[in-house]
Amino acid sequence: MATQIETRIPAPHILRELAGFLKQPAVLVPWGLRRGESWPALCLLAAVHVSVLLLVLLPLLGMWQKAFDLPLPDAFGKLPGGWLLPITILIAPLLEEIIFRGWQTGRPRALWLLGCFAVFVVLTMTAKAIEPLVLAGLLLAAVLAAAGGWWWLRRRGTPAVYAAAYPGVFWVVALVFAGVHLMNYPATSAASLPMVLPQLWAGVLLGFTRQRIGLPAAILQHAIANAASMALVMAGS
Repeated sequence: MATQIETRIPAPHILRELAGFLKQPAVLVPWGLRRGESWPALCLLAAVHVSVLLLVLLPLLGMWQKAFDLPLPDAFGKLPGGWLLPITILIAPLLEEIIFRGWQTGRPRALWLLGCFAVFVVLTMTAKAIEPLVLAGLLLAAVLAAAGGWWWLRRRGTPAVYAAAYPGVFWVVALVFAGVHLMNYPATSAASLPMVLPQLWAGVLLGFTRQRIGLPAAILQHAIANAASMALVMAGS
């Protein structure tokens, strides 16, 4: 019996693949973290992510903020004492990657969960207008629907229509991911838009990592980038 030899891809190859992906985003089959080249590739992507963030984007945006006298983000000041690092390094990467990129393979079960999550969010936002027992029943129904749909759709692959639309999906999600972070600021204007370039850069890099290596890899890379940013902030304070 012939022995199947796994082809190893040198880590620098991932940067060439990233460049091609950004020209034409596509749904990929993630390697997963068990594949031999996944960890070197993830380390290289995280290094590029953090290097551009710390050496290019943050210094430029610091000058931009001073030039236009823009307010600093105040979201961190609203966090309870002692929760800053756990939220920014652990909780935020996990939740943001699940919400923004967990479903980007386009598999029906992932899209179904995204829809159920949207319903859940709408119900919680309108909770005051719904009777408590009715709200509890609707929330339970949303949870059961999510679990049932996940199981029912588990064998279905990515629809061709989603794969064709994915380049637009990729860029829209990256822009939305960046735009959402404008809420970190007490006031915004047209001049504030560049302040979320770090999040746009993150959305682009993490979108590729999610497709090429997988969701756990994107969560790890996100956590590393957040930890690097927090270390810089603490070093300068």
